[in-house]
Amino acid sequence: MRRLIRSLAALVLLTAATLVGAGTASTAAADSCYTWNRTLSQGSTGEDVRQLQIRVSGYPAYGEVLALDGSYGPATRAAVQRFQQAYGLSADGVAGPATFGQIYALQSPDCTPIHFSYAELNRCNTTWAGGAVSAATARQNALVSMWKLEALRHALGDRPITVSSGFRSVACNNAVGGAANSRHLYGDGVDLTGTPSFCTLAQRARHHGFNEILGPGYPGHNDHTHVAHRSSRFWSAPSCGI
Repeated sequence: MRRLIRSLAALVLLTAATLVGAGTASTAAADSCYTWNRTLSQGSTGEDVRQLQIRVSGYPAYGEVLALDGSYGPATRAAVQRFQQAYGLSADGVAGPATFGQIYALQSPDCTPIHFSYAELNRCNTTWAGGAVSAATARQNALVSMWKLEALRHALGDRPITVSSGFRSVACNNAVGGAANSRHLYGDGVDLTGTPSFCTLAQRARHHGFNEILGPGYPGHNDHTHVAHRSSRFWSAPSCGI
């Protein structure tokens, strides 16, 4: 029902945008999470670009990670194109009303994607405190991971993905025997279980902006697939050919 309401809202937005005209530089309606007020394209800069980058961070090139730097360069344009292609939009790499309308349909009022939540990404505590970074940074890192997971979920045919573990404080990490340098302490580490298979998750995650992917065949990861962000790529799921 929630998804249907958001989809109907997006349809109203897109209809209004059509009536205003394809050349408009602003959106036709406000969104309860974040509203883009201008069309963005290569060369644009600003916080609105960074907010767009967060939403399309799951659509970089294979093995790449999209920089969230507020600068609309070639990589951002390509990510926007992939996002547009994924949702059947005109893939021109320009973020205008149709692109923003699709994003509005995909996000909740707290800016999380509709199929994931802060509560799901943090079963440790309610404050996001006690990890390796500030609570605000851990929460922001989790938000970016959720948008990448939304892209992964859509690429898998909108099949539900189960999150078994997300952010951990040092105390929570120690309690489960996590590594001292675990990405869970930073808020961007996510363990995935359920269906599809662990190997399918690990293999497909390579296309959606995760620099760290651990799965079957890697010590301690035969019963889940782990995805995260880190400064350099580290993929290891030997049983899956990774």
